[in-house]
Amino acid sequence: MKRILVLLFIWSNTSAIAQDIAFGKKMVDTLASSSFWGRGYTNDGMKKAAAFIAAQFQSYGLKPMSGTDYFQLLTYPVNTFPGKMEVAINGKELMPGKDFIIGPESKGVKGKGSLEQADSVQFMNRQSRLIVKLEDKLTWSVAPEQADYTVILLDKKTLGERPESFRVSIENEMVKNFKAANVCGIVKGTVKPDSLIIITAHYDHLGGMGKDTYFPGANDNASGVSLLLNLAKYYGANPQPYSIGFICFAGEEAGLIGSKYFTEHPLIPLKHIRFLINSDLAGTGEEGITVVNATEFPGEFAMMNAVNDEKKLLAKINSRGKAANSDHYFFSEKGVPAFFFYTMGGIKAYHDVFDKPITLPLTEHEDLFKLIVGFNDKLMGK
Repeated sequence: MKRILVLLFIWSNTSAIAQDIAFGKKMVDTLASSSFWGRGYTNDGMKKAAAFIAAQFQSYGLKPMSGTDYFQLLTYPVNTFPGKMEVAINGKELMPGKDFIIGPESKGVKGKGSLEQADSVQFMNRQSRLIVKLEDKLTWSVAPEQADYTVILLDKKTLGERPESFRVSIENEMVKNFKAANVCGIVKGTVKPDSLIIITAHYDHLGGMGKDTYFPGANDNASGVSLLLNLAKYYGANPQPYSIGFICFAGEEAGLIGSKYFTEHPLIPLKHIRFLINSDLAGTGEEGITVVNATEFPGEFAMMNAVNDEKKLLAKINSRGKAANSDHYFFSEKGVPAFFFYTMGGIKAYHDVFDKPITLPLTEHEDLFKLIVGFNDKLMGK
């Protein structure tokens, strides 16, 4: 009987872990699917993702952080590519995302002609104000403005010869006031509701480039949102002495816009935040994690390491100093103690069409969950 009970305990514990990982994978699969079109600026991708996250918050029992809904509305300028994305070089039709990407600041252009060599990697057509640049890796981003030229970034391996001619039809749309929203929910504390622990992750990604190509953003940052949602579900069912807030930011890829806006228009008093934990790029972890601001808050960093050592979770927790590389930054600048962590090792896909759920292992999803819960317990003195 004793052996049976031990086996049942092992089975139930393994089952719970598997279920949590399954939850994480399901959320990454959903957020990185074509339905949300890269959670960006065309096909209502970001709007649909925000609505999905808000519905999850509601289903977990979270309350709006302020007002009657979960949205903090904001606007900002962004250059978008909703239409044609046709490029041929030397008569060869190229595939968006895999063979080339368009410079995010580019204007639309239509035409054909020859290319003159400007240097070892750049070729241009002055009349069309077109630049073709050879790249070792195609990495896209978001631009808040439109230039008066067009840049095509071409994978060096695509042609195997010098670019000499082009035929293009590219459409862009400069949106001066793109409508976005931070998604904000809270679980009220049972003992000290005015003391807050905030968990954050940006839900936006790069969106789409033309009608047929989108950037899934599985690791960046469906993985971080998935972890946040797992924690929201847990804390919704298990209220804590402190209030636990959850913020999914818009506009991170456009320059930390959503988090900056929140710190300038806070829905809760920033001085009441005991600590903020920001998760971005949380999909691997074979080599552990790196914690930004670890040197700024050595006491809390020691707490996190103590949890990791006690529970034997991650291979390593690396210390890093202050950096303006994710949504924790403007909170830190306002005096809010905060960590930003990202996972180490595993796949190298980043800001490209290959950052897909199928290749994302979520190696340490469960251990990250346990680490944050344990760290929060120590912050609350449990």
